[in-house]
Amino acid sequence: MHLVDEHDAVPVRTVEDLLATFTKAGKPASQWRVGTEHELIGVLRESGAAPPYEGTRGIGALLQWFAARGGEPVLENGHVIALARGDAQITIEPGGQFELAARPVADDRDFVSDLREYIAALGAASKELGLAWLSIGLRPFGGRTDVPFMPKDRYDVMRSYMPHVGTRGLDMMLRTATVQTNLDFADEADAASKMRCLYSVTSILTALWAASPIVEDKVSGYQTYRAWIWRDTDRARSGLLPFVFTRDDIFAAYTDWALDVPMYFVYRAGYHRVPRGFTFRAFMRDGWNGEHALRADWELHLSTLFPEGRLKKFIEVRGCDCGSLEMIEALGPFTRGLLYDPTARAAATALTAGLSFVDRQQLADEVPRAGLAARAGAHTLAELAKELVAIVRDGLGRVAPAALPLIAPVEAIAASGRTQSDRIIDIWQKHASDRPALLRALAHPGLV
Repeated sequence: MHLVDEHDAVPVRTVEDLLATFTKAGKPASQWRVGTEHELIGVLRESGAAPPYEGTRGIGALLQWFAARGGEPVLENGHVIALARGDAQITIEPGGQFELAARPVADDRDFVSDLREYIAALGAASKELGLAWLSIGLRPFGGRTDVPFMPKDRYDVMRSYMPHVGTRGLDMMLRTATVQTNLDFADEADAASKMRCLYSVTSILTALWAASPIVEDKVSGYQTYRAWIWRDTDRARSGLLPFVFTRDDIFAAYTDWALDVPMYFVYRAGYHRVPRGFTFRAFMRDGWNGEHALRADWELHLSTLFPEGRLKKFIEVRGCDCGSLEMIEALGPFTRGLLYDPTARAAATALTAGLSFVDRQQLADEVPRAGLAARAGAHTLAELAKELVAIVRDGLGRVAPAALPLIAPVEAIAASGRTQSDRIIDIWQKHASDRPALLRALAHPGLV
């Protein structure tokens, strides 16, 4: 998760002030880059238990290990909660998921180099601390209450808020892990085209990257339980946005929507809860406790919205489970070929153009369990995935041909119909009675 600059004290008084966040973010195609963020699920190596923050084997000790080797620690109440390293950041999620927000790159091979360097460092640290990191999108061992919360103020606010707006928000916070990419846009028309394309194929991406079939030590029957959790986390701020398919003024449409999504908090030298249901529109109009809306408040609020494609100063692709290193590396070039090539973008959008918004919602409900077997109109997602992969290969061949080998793992899944979840189920069934062997088989190479 990118950290928000809470010191940007520029007042926002009109919708035009809010739109500037998007209108000023456009870049010419020559400056477009792709950033990849991923979260890893850590376990204590001998037991598979979730590590706490405190202690010699905790997440805090891991952050201190990295801080001692370069970077600027971010402190909150005396705890290291993040580490800034140039254009990259290491942060923690509520359940101790360890996140790398890598620097944006023009060449996806540079991300591969960055990731491998990071994994080598994480492996060295984890060997000292007795930790391991799983190649999976959901913590497979134990339940929600077995995972300690990290000491981060914003998570305390979210922790009390989530049970009021859905049944699975705490599971999302504590148990899930995702990989996402961040992509640039030129202007509003370009952003609208990219968002529409992304929303048109997001369920296909979710199915291709599925890697969370194990829940509370059992095969769940789901391809991506992480995606199922998101279906009832907080529907006011997550899922699909209908206006993406109907409005070309995407900056205005997204702003209108975001203005009426309830806020979690206001930041003033700390996170302060606001009344439940209090919106940014009300904050900008009326203020709160003598405070008035700032640009930093708006950008912080945007970071607390969780739709399948999120609009900030870039577009975030958010629908994929974290999994193998190869699939983490593949998402950047895959979305580059999908969204940065106009021909590929148009062809991908056309794949599901016949679906109504109700159809898309039903598909999003079906995908977590059925994965590639889910149906979109007359086709299964397995059929559409093969077409999408071919479209992306063509697009990537035009915009970044050197990156084509990096999407090979996705091509293999589309060709075989066997996902990471299928492989994980095979591992589980083989090693379920042998916890050490199971951990070794589920862990990322070099991280066990």
